[in-house]
Amino acid sequence: MSPALHEFLSIDLGPILAATFACVSCALLGNFLVLRRVSLMGDAISHAVLPGLVLAFMITGTRDPLPMFIGAAAAGIVTVGLVEAMRRYTRIEPGAAMGVVFSVLFALGVLMLERGAGRQVDLDADCVLNGLLEAMIWFVPDQWSQVLTWDAIASLPRQVWTLAIVAVVVSILVAVFFKELRIVCFDPGLATSLGFPASAVNGVFMVLVACVTVASFEAVGSILVIAMLICPPAAARMLTDRLRSQVLTSVLIAACCAVGGYTLAAFGPGWFGASRSVSASGMIAIVSGVAMASAMLLGPRHGVIARSVRRTRLAITIATEDLLAWVYRMEERARPAQIELAAETIGSSGLTLKLATARATRLGLLISENGNLRLTETGRRNATSLVRTHRLWESYLVERGGYAPDHVHDAAMRLEHAVDPDRHVRLEPPEPSTPLDPHQRPIPPRS
Repeated sequence: MSPALHEFLSIDLGPILAATFACVSCALLGNFLVLRRVSLMGDAISHAVLPGLVLAFMITGTRDPLPMFIGAAAAGIVTVGLVEAMRRYTRIEPGAAMGVVFSVLFALGVLMLERGAGRQVDLDADCVLNGLLEAMIWFVPDQWSQVLTWDAIASLPRQVWTLAIVAVVVSILVAVFFKELRIVCFDPGLATSLGFPASAVNGVFMVLVACVTVASFEAVGSILVIAMLICPPAAARMLTDRLRSQVLTSVLIAACCAVGGYTLAAFGPGWFGASRSVSASGMIAIVSGVAMASAMLLGPRHGVIARSVRRTRLAITIATEDLLAWVYRMEERARPAQIELAAETIGSSGLTLKLATARATRLGLLISENGNLRLTETGRRNATSLVRTHRLWESYLVERGGYAPDHVHDAAMRLEHAVDPDRHVRLEPPEPSTPLDPHQRPIPPRS
């Protein structure tokens, strides 16, 4: 085994495994917090378990996992109960209730740390916030034949084994009770009517969140726990609309954030000439935030760019239809359809109108000659359908909606784009002859 590889296994592998297990566990549970719109509950529990941890140490005098888990679970239950009581018996909305509970309990925990017996051991505010990833050293043998033995694997840092067990338990529980969690998440009333007690499932779920939080405290700190409970699930939510795919995607994002964040924290500063590394937990949280921002921008359906592209395409489509209808009306009045007059009449911006004109010309709907626009045969059919739809809506709003004739044009301008022109059974006039709209203009016949 080379010295570089031995150094990596000894110093870096343990923190990477611990961070990965913690991030995956938090991401699995965070999906259901995000979907229920109670992401702040994860933040509240991650802060509120602090007094439970300190109180457990004060009572037992030890930082063993079992009393710490019990103290954190008790604090998590108290947090959920207080938030639910404030929501049910007061007029405070849930977000404010969670904010009040977790800020007060976290302040109480910090006070107990600074003034109580907790300050005599390695249990302080910096440990709670940032964790101790960098302190996980694996005394690995220098021979491959010895590395792959059970004794060597069992000598991995205790935090790695704790987080690995938590990740396996959380994965199994989410897989086994996925149906129940999904029903309770989307419709608690339906879950109760089907025999799944929503309140009990919610309580057990929150206790599980508390257990994952306390298991991650010593290793990665509360900052990373909060980030991983929210960022990977929220990023996955921007990438898919299916819950199963969202859960799997969030796990993949969480694992990539753990590995990538630790790599940047440990080796990134050296790439720029710095002599000291940065906090691994903090860098992983930053990478998860970058992943969330990237999903918000680049999501294929819900991303900002994709939505902007759809809105731009829709605006150009509407401007194209408005342009066809305007040219039709100008031809109806035997007046030339000059391009420079279109912007004033239609109301679209100059760039949008240019793009609409180019699109209509490319599709063979319009012909531009010496600054004048003329409809092709295909364009005239489309324009006739649009004008017919517009005037049918005006007649409908006046005759059946009771609107004044001079108040229906803007509404009809919007409705003519939103309704399929071929589905106007209820808008059709009762007379077979050519009717007139409220402005005494003929309604074109069906194309």
